[in-house]
Amino acid sequence: MKTTASVEDVFRIIYTEHHDPYTVLGIHRISLRKKPSVAVRAFLPAVVQAWVVREGENGARVETVMERVHAEGFFEAVFKGESDVFPYMLKTVGYDEEERVFHDSYAFLPQLTDFDLHLFNEGNHYKIYNKLGAHYVEINGIGGIEFAVWAPNARSVSVIGSFNNWDRRMHAMRVLGGSGVWEIFIPGLDAGELYKFEIKSKDGYVLDKTDPFAAAMEVRPRTASLTHRSYHTWDDAAWMKQRRGTDAANTPMSIYEVHLGSWRRPEKHNPEHALFGGVTYRGMAPQLAAYVKEMGYTHIELLPIMEHPFDGSWGYQVTGYYAPSSRFGSPDDFRWFIDFMHREGIGVILDWVPAHFPKDQHALGRFDGTALFEHADPRKGEHMDWGTFIFNYGRNEVRNFLIANALYWIDEFHIDGLRIDAVASLLYLDYSRKEGEWIPNEFGGRENLEAINFLRQLNWAVRVNHPGAIVIAEESTSFTGVTHPADSNGLGFDFKWNMGWMHDMLEYFQKDPLFRRYHHNNLTFGLLYAFTEQFLLPISHDEVVHGKGSLIGKMPGDYWQRFANMRAFLGFMYAHPGKKLLFMGQEFGQWNEWNHDDELDWNLLAFDAHRQLQTWVKDLNTLYRNEPALFEIDTSWQGFAWIDLHDANHSMLSFERVARNGERVVVVCNFTPTVHEHYRLGVSEPGVYRELLNSDSEFYGGSGVGNGGAASTDDVPHHDRQQSLLLRVPPLGVLFLKRND
Repeated sequence: MKTTASVEDVFRIIYTEHHDPYTVLGIHRISLRKKPSVAVRAFLPAVVQAWVVREGENGARVETVMERVHAEGFFEAVFKGESDVFPYMLKTVGYDEEERVFHDSYAFLPQLTDFDLHLFNEGNHYKIYNKLGAHYVEINGIGGIEFAVWAPNARSVSVIGSFNNWDRRMHAMRVLGGSGVWEIFIPGLDAGELYKFEIKSKDGYVLDKTDPFAAAMEVRPRTASLTHRSYHTWDDAAWMKQRRGTDAANTPMSIYEVHLGSWRRPEKHNPEHALFGGVTYRGMAPQLAAYVKEMGYTHIELLPIMEHPFDGSWGYQVTGYYAPSSRFGSPDDFRWFIDFMHREGIGVILDWVPAHFPKDQHALGRFDGTALFEHADPRKGEHMDWGTFIFNYGRNEVRNFLIANALYWIDEFHIDGLRIDAVASLLYLDYSRKEGEWIPNEFGGRENLEAINFLRQLNWAVRVNHPGAIVIAEESTSFTGVTHPADSNGLGFDFKWNMGWMHDMLEYFQKDPLFRRYHHNNLTFGLLYAFTEQFLLPISHDEVVHGKGSLIGKMPGDYWQRFANMRAFLGFMYAHPGKKLLFMGQEFGQWNEWNHDDELDWNLLAFDAHRQLQTWVKDLNTLYRNEPALFEIDTSWQGFAWIDLHDANHSMLSFERVARNGERVVVVCNFTPTVHEHYRLGVSEPGVYRELLNSDSEFYGGSGVGNGGAASTDDVPHHDRQQSLLLRVPPLGVLFLKRND
């Protein structure tokens, strides 16, 4: 074998064992018999003959035959007496006799800078998604795809894809110093190419992996990554400007939680649209926006839209953290969806899952043959209940991967907020573990200090880089300071799901009204801690799955009482301090438990009771958005005052919500089917109080008990107030009252 390269290097190239094939392949200055020369080497399997093509005098093309050094396809051409490297292309003829002329990948310098690699290795490169993955770039006027992947424990890494017949020998990558990042530029590629990274582990095992930073994926069940270029032009500048100046804590936030694949399914009405129920980002946006606007919601929250292989995971088993699910269209289709929502005045929140990831062989697990993204020790690295891996939050690059991912959705897709799933599982090392199945932290405690630091850094990064965007924690424990600033020993979230309130309310409302007097504490207990965090009141998808039935199905009583209880429950929810979230279908009283494989039971709106309940929710949203007392001071006792919290015998509550300017909305709740004809209620100010809303109105399907639209105060002290109203309080009803100015 006659070559200017070392024989060892040639064989390492042939068997894809070389950590830096650029030192062997491409163009190199050499010394031949002590004279300067230049050698061009290429490894071209399945090629019969190869030439080096360069520009000669007067622009003429000069072709130099390359010698076949090894039968496997190692070629070399030596240019004796030349001392400078030069631009060139390769020309090949394969066994199919097809001639190709192309730029050589190994003629290009790395595109990642030392500073990029330094920031990534220390965990602070918040736009690393622009560097790792697959990106279209132009180098010296030559366009192509730059591939880069982090695999520090790999023996070698190659890009395989539709463009090289999935042959790992064709495009072996180089590792950039000690960064663990492998890189290659492949000229001539553009958007729409399928690819993976083929990784040879230290032990010699070959793994085919999807790109952790892939911007797009092919449609499941296929698992390849897809090169992508965005051409979307945003048209939501007014929304984004307004968002930057918004203080979410003091503005109304009523969220409609949506599983995009089962809200409506066009396949039900047009069999030609059978693929994924006919749901597409572009097709669903106008319908969903129109409905959300009509219902008065401020935001939608989408169950995870990141790529996932199993429909039944609802998106909570993510394999493509940077790729919107290809089920419903391209990444630009999803950008269009969000753009449309913003133009319609609707915010978009995404569920985001940094607490765990699935063990699918093509994805993140054991990515380079070692526990790279996850902890090696299963006592810290696996969720036994869920059969998933846990991220290694103490590893800089893993933390960077996740924080950059959160910022990616806000930056590249204009997402207005993220709801982080299963925060409790991040915070505690013993989460869902028995004695001996977990490792204490360095101080002997159960708190996951690495995950806590990750959350603090995440929330800081979002706040600094994207003012106005919010991060919400689904956190089910009594961990202190979830929404407190990090510099006050908090986690820095904007809002926390009030899981305690949700459990107390569902437990209370499932009771027969006859026995509710014994559970009055369920209603009042939440106010003991209501202002310790910035809370969001959730009735989410979790409450209507896995045999839990629907929300209206939890209500006791006959048909009429179920709907009355439902109206009363939702009325109390909207009156209570805290932002609101309601899962789709509950707004019109779907009886069936949610099924991700079918659309909601929209046919129920043909029945009066369901249509009237939907109208009640619509009017609650309208009242909530129009009355500052219901949202302006959500996180302080200054915005709330009890009138009577002790009337357990009648299962009644009354309180005031207060706006910054002192305006008050009075709320009276009766959670039994008994009408109170002469109920005296103390109020702070004299005057005529009009009924803003009455859940028992016949308009909503109620019995029509009320106060004729208004009631006047009497100079009769009551409830520690100098004035009072004499009211007719409806059965299983909620009244919203406000004094006329």
